[in-house]
Amino acid sequence: MSFQSGAYFSVILEGLGIFLQGKFVSVSGLDMEFEYEPFCEGGSSFPRYYFKQAKPQMLILEQGTVTSIDTMSILVNMANLGMSVSLYGIITLMDTFGKPKRVWTITGAHLTKYVGPRLDSNQPALAVSRIELLYNGCC
Repeated sequence: MSFQSGAYFSVILEGLGIFLQGKFVSVSGLDMEFEYEPFCEGGSSFPRYYFKQAKPQMLILEQGTVTSIDTMSILVNMANLGMSVSLYGIITLMDTFGKPKRVWTITGAHLTKYVGPRLDSNQPALAVSRIELLYNGCC
């Protein structure tokens, strides 16, 4: 897949009164990994594999702008107090004309790391260098 200049990822995550909306240049970690448990039925000479559980993944959002009002500071303050809000939402790959090309659904995401921007008083929105979220998978 080739990307054109001007393409971006639209991110909308929400949960328990938190609403995070923004545009990001780079998104990684849209992976799924599963554990299987071998199980042999009586009289069978080969194991059958049964789904055990999905492994949590790390979703990384980089070089973006959060357009919802001060949501990152609320999430960071809650993490500082030992609280974590489970977020769910969608990530949409947008082309240069703002039309959606691909959509991923995210569930059970929790903030693990926030890297803030270089502060610039000429920017009206909160720029973000990197957000890392531990999550239960996408589809």
